[in-house]
Amino acid sequence: MPGDALSQDPAELRRRIDTTKAHPARVYDVFLGGKDNYPVDRAAAAAALAANPRGYLDVRHNRDFMRRAVTRLSKESGIRQYLDIGTGLPTQENVHQIAQRAAPDSRVVYVDNDPVVLAHARALLTSGPEGRTDYIDADLKQPAQILEQAAGTLDLSEPLALVLAAILHFIEDDEAYATVRELVDVLPSGSRLVLSHLTEDLNPENVRAVARTYHERGFTFVLRTKAEVERFFTENGLEIEEPGVVPAHHWHPDGAAPLPEDADAVDLSALDDIELVRYRDINDVTDADINVYVGTAVKP
Repeated sequence: MPGDALSQDPAELRRRIDTTKAHPARVYDVFLGGKDNYPVDRAAAAAALAANPRGYLDVRHNRDFMRRAVTRLSKESGIRQYLDIGTGLPTQENVHQIAQRAAPDSRVVYVDNDPVVLAHARALLTSGPEGRTDYIDADLKQPAQILEQAAGTLDLSEPLALVLAAILHFIEDDEAYATVRELVDVLPSGSRLVLSHLTEDLNPENVRAVARTYHERGFTFVLRTKAEVERFFTENGLEIEEPGVVPAHHWHPDGAAPLPEDADAVDLSALDDIELVRYRDINDVTDADINVYVGTAVKP
């Protein structure tokens, strides 16, 4: 059962955590101002930020796309179930919080394979009384296992939203397209795919420099074109919803992006570039800042 992941021995979890190698979920946590990361993750984030000083906007706008997408699906499309694969570490606006704010009976299953995420997974399980959340310790490359365990919480005969946010660029083509196909195949009519993906289409010099820093740290990092991102939808018979596959900040903007943390009581001059990220306003974004395509699609 999904909840069994939380019964793992803390000592075993510690053994699984490799603090000598950066992990995408923890690097992402650094950019979101989190504290559940290690020096190697902060070094990776710092290298990426040095390569693209406004690269934090990709991470933060990807997260804000998630807020808008889940809100719209909950309020306008009646979606009450979410399967979020590649969850990452808990933040202030997790999928279940967004969904249950709009529809308290929403159910959410989170999936990740980083033991640091698992160690903090209880923070993802604070469902309201009318809904439910659960967590699966699994890799995106194990779709059959994910679906089998998710069925303990989600009704796979009813529409759900499959959320693949900023995860597919860590998987090579053959595996990525096959994995998405296997997941989408079981979704019933009316289900959605919510997807975001890094690209070099928009500002190639910046994002290629970032990609080099990640490749140097052993990450698989695939920057896909717009057509290659659209393929995740179209080859699975999904109908892409308006406004199509677009840069993250152009997908149904609502002017409600979270404001930065209050810096009045902070000596900003004492902070390094990574520490300053949490105090940056993402509302000053321009087209030259974003390297993330996003989109949603419905299964007929």
